[in-house]
Formats: sequence, structure tokens, C-alpha cells
Amino acid sequence: MYENIEDFLQSPNNLMPVRYAYSDIRKMTNNFNDKLVEGGYGTVFKGKLRSGPLVAVKMLGKSKANGQEFISEVATIGRIHHANVVRLVGFCFEGSKRALVYEFMPNGSLEKYIFRKETETTSLSCEKLFDIALAIAKGIDYLHSGCEMQILHFDIKPHNVLLDERFAPKLSDFGLAKLYPTENSIVSLTAARGTLGYMAPELYYKNIGGVSYKADVYSFGMLLLEMAGKRKNLNPLVDQRSQIFFPSWVYDQLSKGNSIEMGDASEDERKMFKKMILIALWCIQMKPINRPSMNKVIEMLEGDGELLEMPPKPFQNPDEMPAPEAEDGGNDAEETADFPLLSLDRVDSSDMSMDQE
Repeated sequence: MYENIEDFLQSPNNLMPVRYAYSDIRKMTNNFNDKLVEGGYGTVFKGKLRSGPLVAVKMLGKSKANGQEFISEVATIGRIHHANVVRLVGFCFEGSKRALVYEFMPNGSLEKYIFRKETETTSLSCEKLFDIALAIAKGIDYLHSGCEMQILHFDIKPHNVLLDERFAPKLSDFGLAKLYPTENSIVSLTAARGTLGYMAPELYYKNIGGVSYKADVYSFGMLLLEMAGKRKNLNPLVDQRSQIFFPSWVYDQLSKGNSIEMGDASEDERKMFKKMILIALWCIQMKPINRPSMNKVIEMLEGDGELLEMPPKPFQNPDEMPAPEAEDGGNDAEETADFPLLSLDRVDSSDMSMDQE
């Protein structure tokens, strides 16, 4: 395993972030004194560079995939710079020691703000949540079309959106990411990857369309619904059984012309949340061909919400779904449709998220 990683690190790459010795990692973390969070992926520590900036140091646990997650992270996030993508400052690979050094995000993950307990975190306003959603969309669009290679994240979810001191969001955790030539509309995968509840259906159902950047669009839609509803999409603890799966319930309410209960939200806030929900429902259409691109999503978010049309129902009952297939789907996801302008388990990888609480 380690020979494969070293081969990758020694390959010509002018954009490679700084390589640190393990002794440097120990110094910047003050001998791993300030632990931020621990998970199946390893442990994240707070650190400080000699030049002064704070960093988050992710010490990785044992790899399940021949070091592929480490390589994916360095190969993708190490070569890009965008306001809405967390910056990889450097890394360490020394024997069995593997670490990733990121810019520090003092407000942690978006997850704790949208699923918050009243006494734990600051409440984010509707306007701030909308701004965060738009910025996330711009970050994903950059991954898909702003780089020399298209980068598919495959694990867009609230836990992997980190917030800086101004609550500006940045995408993190590229351990499942894949790079593909921009001309490749369909990508080849040997196994499904992502987090159940956010994974696009084409990742495990063969005959609804090929795997493409539209998988990230689906994940963004599920994230957007959770931001608008300020709850998990799947919540068996709700009072009414019909509300257990939020996307299905909210679609039924809107299709019947019912207003969505949003506490003491103002009329403008209700319109903003409805806009987010409608866009999210377009993003989670069952077939990839029926989902917008992230560029179109940005256009919809920035446009007039009153012009958005109700999308088709994006779900089928489980007994209407085709049987899951082990292989990837066909090749129709590059087609485009006309869009009106209108806790869960991760698959294929241990959780490498960097929630800094």
C-alpha cells in the first residue's frame, strides 16, 4: 500500500501542497494536544503553522482501499483553489503515518447548525442559509466545470460543508472524489460510493441512467431540503407518520397547494424557503436526465422564485423501483432536460469528515 502512495507522491505535480515530516505534524499540533473530533476515519487536531495561521490536522486511520482515499484527497483538493472549497495546506506520509493539513474552519460543520439543539449553537437566519446554499452550489459547479479535469465529489452532505469565521461555506472531505476528463459525460465506478440518504439512485440502480456529475446534483438537492426544513430528510421521530420522509411529505404539500409550516418566518422568508425546496425537488429527480446542472441550479437560485414551476414527483414507491444492480448504468445522463426558469452510513469508505466542533 505505502509503495503505491509514495509512487503517487513522487509523480510530477507542480500543484502538490506542502509535504510535512511527521515531526512537523507533532510540532504544529503541540504533540496532538487539542483534539477536535474523532471518528472512523481517524482524528482531527487543532494546530498552528510556524507562520501563524491555525490549521486542522487530520490524522488518518488505517486505509481500507490501498491508500486510495489519501491519494484522492491530495490529488483533488490539493490542485484546486476556490472560495467555497476548503484549502489543503499540506500532508504527511511517513511510514504508516498519514496526515492531511487543512485551513482551520472555526465554525465547524453546517450539520450542527441545521440540526441544532437550541442550547448548543447559534441559529442561522433564512437569508444566511440561502447565501450558504448559493455558495455551496458555486463550489460544486466549480468542481464540475471550472477545473482542467471535472471533479465529482460523491459525498455532498451537511457534515462535509465547513464554515469559516464569517459562516462562509467550504466543501470538504474529498476522500471519495473522482477526477475525469471534462469530455467524459458518463463515469465508470466499480462500487457505489457516498452516504446513504444523499446518494443518487443511479449509483445502485442500473437502468435509470449512467453515473455522472448529476450524482452530485442529487446530493446537493437532499442537502438543500435539509437546510430548508432544518431537519433530517429521514426522521422516524416526527409526530406524524406522513412526515417521516421530508422530501415526499413536502412535495405532497406543495402539489396540493398547502403552505408549509415554518414557525414565525416572515413572508419573504417563506418565499425563500419555498424557492429552495422547489429547486431541491428538481435536483432529486429520480432519473439523472431530469436534473439540472449545477450551473442551472445557480441560475435558479439567483432568479425569481415566482417563476419556478412545480417539478414532477421525484419518487417512486419501493415496490415500483427496479431491482438494484451491481454495475453502473447506461449512457443517457449527458442529455439535458428543459428546466423551467422559472444518519446514515457511508458507502465504499470510512467516514473522513472534518467536523471541527
